[in-house]
Amino acid sequence: MGGAVSAGEDNDELIDNLKEAHYIHSDLVERAFRAIDRADYYLEEYRDSAYKDLAWRHGNIHLSAPCIYSEVMEALDLHPGLSFLNLGSGTGYLSTMVGLILGPFGVNHGVELYADVIEYAYQKLEYFIKTSESFDKFEFCEPSFVAGNCLEIPPESRKYDRVYCGAGVQRDHEEYMKNLLKVGGILVLPLEEKLTKIRRTGQSSWETKKIIAVSFAPLALPQHNTNGEPQTVPLPMFEVRTLQELARIAIRHTLRVTTDSGEGQPRGRGSFGGGRGLGVSGLHKYGPRFKRRRVHRRNCTSVVLAHKRVVSNADPTPAPLDNNNNNHGGQEEGQRRAAREEEEEEKEEAEKETGELLPAEPPINILRERILCLPLPEPLKMYLLYCREK
Repeated sequence: MGGAVSAGEDNDELIDNLKEAHYIHSDLVERAFRAIDRADYYLEEYRDSAYKDLAWRHGNIHLSAPCIYSEVMEALDLHPGLSFLNLGSGTGYLSTMVGLILGPFGVNHGVELYADVIEYAYQKLEYFIKTSESFDKFEFCEPSFVAGNCLEIPPESRKYDRVYCGAGVQRDHEEYMKNLLKVGGILVLPLEEKLTKIRRTGQSSWETKKIIAVSFAPLALPQHNTNGEPQTVPLPMFEVRTLQELARIAIRHTLRVTTDSGEGQPRGRGSFGGGRGLGVSGLHKYGPRFKRRRVHRRNCTSVVLAHKRVVSNADPTPAPLDNNNNNHGGQEEGQRRAAREEEEEEKEEAEKETGELLPAEPPINILRERILCLPLPEPLKMYLLYCREK
C-alpha cells in the first residue's frame, strides 16, 4: 500500500512531499516525522528504498507506507501525557514518533507477534537514543514492547487513551478492539479495507469515521496451547517514575530550555511540570523544514550551575567580571558573532557564483555539549545523556 506521494532524496524531502499531498496537516506531526529518519529502520541493503511512499517487508520485519503512517498520526490526535497502545508494533518506528509527542509522563506500549521483530525494534530504539541528534531536542516517552498475539490481551487489562492496530481487522474483532479504549479515547485501525477512526464517546457509544482505503495483511488468529486454552498476553507494566529518573528529566529540561532560548530565559508556556513533550510551543520547533545547506553553529563549551540557574559561556575561559557584575567579554563575543556571519555571507556568495552547494557543516548538539561540560562524574554525565553501557 502506498505510492501516492513522490519519492524523496532524503527524509526531509519525503516529509515535504507528504505535506504537499496533504497527508501531513499539523506542525506537531510534521516535527515528529522530521525528527526520525525512516531509513534508520531499514536493513542497510534496503536503505535506498526508504524514501519512497511504499510499504517494505523483509521476513517478519514490516513498515507501512509513509502516507499511511502520516494519516494514522494525524487521526490519533496526540498530545503530551496520553497513554498509547500499538498493536502490531513492528520495528517501533511509529511508536518512537508517538513517544516524541507523548513526553516523559505518557505511556507508550506495544504488542508484537514476533520475538525477533521486538529484538529488532529495541535495537533501533537504542540506536535512536544513543546517536540521533533529534533525541536531545525532545522530551521522550520511551516505548516498551511485549511479544504475543494482540487478540489475547486479558479483558481486565488497563484501557488506553489511544490505540492503533497495524493489521487488517474484520467485523468480528471490532468490539474487542473498541473495548481497549478509555472513554474519550481514539482507536485507529484498518477495518474491512478502510483506515477507520473510532472515538469512544461513552461507556457504550462511539463515533466512527472512514479515512482512506487501505490494504493490510489480516490479523493472525490466536493459537491454542496443548490443553486447548488460548494464551494470554500481559501488557507492559505501568511503572511510576523513580526520583532518579525524575531528576534526569528535570535537568535535561532545564538545559534544553536555556539552550533553545539562547539567553537563559525559557520560551515555553510556563515552568516544568506535568506531561510535556513535542507539543510544547517553542521548545522543539524545527520550522517548516530543515536547512540542508548550512547549520548555524552555536558555541557552548562550559556550563555552571549557580543559584539554581544555568549559565553558559561561549568561551572556555570565563570572562572577567567587574564589581558591578558586568561581563567585559560581551564585546569579544559580538566580534566573534560578526565574523561568523561574515563567513556565512561569503559562503552564500560563493554558492551563487558557482551554482554549487557547499558541504553542510554538521550540527552541534547543544544539549549534549552542555551536559558534557557539567562538573559531574563521567558516569552521571552518561546517565544524563541516556547512554547505556552494557
